[in-house]
Amino acid sequence: MQFIITAHDGEGMLARRLEVRPQHLENMGKIKGNVLCAGGLLDEEGKMKGSVLVLEFPDRAGLDEYLESEPYIREKVWETVEVETMNVVILGGKKVGA
Repeated sequence: MQFIITAHDGEGMLARRLEVRPQHLENMGKIKGNVLCAGGLLDEEGKMKGSVLVLEFPDRAGLDEYLESEPYIREKVWETVEVETMNVVILGGKKVGA
């Protein structure tokens, strides 16, 4: 199953985000085989204000396990986190699904 995670930082969290970012990247490294795409959402000035992740897990339980370990959640950088399921059809320019 593929999931889109859209997370928005709390107000004034840029400094905290940058402080926690090494932990976040280390944690993402642990699930790198599950990451189809990941990056920061940017404001008008090009500063990070949230994240979008496209992840693949066998089931929702796998995603939930990751979310429980996510430093941006544990450290309250992300104020809102939306999860939607996705059917990835094209990946890296190649058809992978129906």
